[in-house]
Amino acid sequence: MSPQPQSAHAAAPLAGRTLLMSGGSRGIGLAIALAAAAQGANVALMAKTGTAHASLEGTVHTAAARIREAGGRALPIVGDVRNDDDVAGAVRAAVAEFGGIDAVVNNASAIDLSTTDDVSMKRFDLMQDINVRGTFLLSKLSLGALRLSANPHILTLSPPLNLDPKWAGAHLAYTMAKYGMSLTTLGLAEELRADGIAVNSLWPATLIDTAAIRNMPGGETLVRAARSPRIVADAAVAILARPSAECTGNFLTDEEVLRAEGIEDLSGYALGAAEGELLPDIFLSGRA
Repeated sequence: MSPQPQSAHAAAPLAGRTLLMSGGSRGIGLAIALAAAAQGANVALMAKTGTAHASLEGTVHTAAARIREAGGRALPIVGDVRNDDDVAGAVRAAVAEFGGIDAVVNNASAIDLSTTDDVSMKRFDLMQDINVRGTFLLSKLSLGALRLSANPHILTLSPPLNLDPKWAGAHLAYTMAKYGMSLTTLGLAEELRADGIAVNSLWPATLIDTAAIRNMPGGETLVRAARSPRIVADAAVAILARPSAECTGNFLTDEEVLRAEGIEDLSGYALGAAEGELLPDIFLSGRA
């Protein structure tokens, strides 16, 4: 179990608990890290961004600085979720620095919405390696530490397993990669049920403002009809605060998590558009 919380965060559910996250230098991952840090959590971030990217803001070190400013403890780890030794080293480093791991957040993900004709096999392999293999590997290598936690969680940012053919038909390579992450949730939740390790997936109900969206054609227009990453972050920390034995095997959206927490007015997360004008995210039933 991780060190005891400091008194300033004594009433916060994540105070003193340790999260190990893949990615997290920016976007949704960083928002989750900051929300956890605001409750006094320890956050170990493993990401490739040891130095600044030419076109993307943030590194694992700038993220760590922001986590500390938000009130948490941070451990920046430069590593690639595709590399077995890097992932094993990240698990060891988190345990050595904070005394344990209470939650694994599988945030790292690659996206390419190309059709089968257009997607390159290099991009196909990248999505499989980061999304599917990376999620499986980080979860697998963290199990020993998670079994020692009083409230262990694995949370993966992936959609419900929606077998409506339109999602596979729209972008088969990406759909396969994201559903591979979700299959990991489905399988591990059942496999680890007796161990009391909660395994869940979380997905945005609407488009979220991220660098990946902004870099798409028309991205600057798209994000005006999106929500802030804070909505996913607030939902994530709410899930991680729940008793692990009572919350596993779920495919949740940010909206339903927050409404279960009694938060009905979500307008504060929008970036300018009215609720009815927000763009829905993909993979959800009833979404275009």
